[in-house]
Amino acid sequence: MCCDSSRNGLTPIETVRMRVDPKSPPHDLETQLSSAAAILRRGGLVAFPTETVYGLGANARDGRAVARIFQAKGRPQDNPLIVHIACLADLEAVVAHVTDDAWALARAFWPGPLTIILPVGSGIAREVTAGGDTVAVRMPSHPVAMALIRAGGLPIAAPSANISGRPSPTRADHVWADLAGRIEMLVDGGPAGIGVESTVLDITSWPPLVLRPGGVSVEELRRIVPGVTVLPQYGTGVAEGDAQAGPARSPGLRHQHYAPRAHLWLFTGEWEDQTQAIARRARAEAEAGRRVGLLISAETAQVAAKVGIPETAVIAEAGSRFCLASVASRLFDAMRRLDGEGVHIILAESYDTAGVGLAVMNRLVRSAGGRLVDAGESGRK
Repeated sequence: MCCDSSRNGLTPIETVRMRVDPKSPPHDLETQLSSAAAILRRGGLVAFPTETVYGLGANARDGRAVARIFQAKGRPQDNPLIVHIACLADLEAVVAHVTDDAWALARAFWPGPLTIILPVGSGIAREVTAGGDTVAVRMPSHPVAMALIRAGGLPIAAPSANISGRPSPTRADHVWADLAGRIEMLVDGGPAGIGVESTVLDITSWPPLVLRPGGVSVEELRRIVPGVTVLPQYGTGVAEGDAQAGPARSPGLRHQHYAPRAHLWLFTGEWEDQTQAIARRARAEAEAGRRVGLLISAETAQVAAKVGIPETAVIAEAGSRFCLASVASRLFDAMRRLDGEGVHIILAESYDTAGVGLAVMNRLVRSAGGRLVDAGESGRK
């Protein structure tokens, strides 16, 4: 248990950490989660695992409870939340109208890491949608998340369970570090699987637009709805494209996200150019007396000594360039590990944008906050 939330001026509350086994039978999970469900019904906050990242949940029909999510996270009020449901029948209860494309997408990808934006229905708290006329909905596939929704008997509004702007939490320890003392309960169901958030698809206009790349790839979406589009530059142009007047339609469009404490510099270009440029920058930073963190692939780590990366650099491997799913699953944990090492600067490599690679690059570009380095160009200087 923990009751320290003095870091942001909130009145400290006791946070209970409850461990559950996601492999337990569904009925047993619902029974184990009865106390968590009771917290949600009375307006409390519960952090729980999903297949993407850990979420911070509140009753989506209770405006006061939802407002507490924003307070606990330090989240801007204009950043809408995603409503989580446990069965297809629940969709009609939270939206005003379900289109044929929505049904097709839901049947293809739910339960799973796809969020669909539709016109909001009655009964969903205005705080969930940031005052907008649409709502983001998904059905998670994680057994603990599904059991919690069923046990509570209500739709759960939930963003990632972290301090706003920080790397998303993929482990219960990440949630505990950020939110202990600010929420009533953390349900520890082990590490999340995918490691990046859900894909957010707006189908309220044509063509359907990916507002946030995630666990379902654009290629997969187009097999169901061929007209799906995505904004350029790794999907990060959404922030600018959504800058029109009115509420945002999706989480993560108007504010810096996924950022470690140290400034992250992202190197782009051919892999060989990246490794050389990262090594040069790492040596220069080390010579200046700064503690350098490297967010790199297993392949780059293997050639670290050969390309001249200093031994003092702290390396956090983010998976293999040949398995982008492994990079996605380790990305945020690697960022947090480098923060824990107290590095002054993080140098990161980039990846191919096929499949889940688009989501990986979206998160890296957003984490860098504009600090991009063309490795080929830097090598010619």
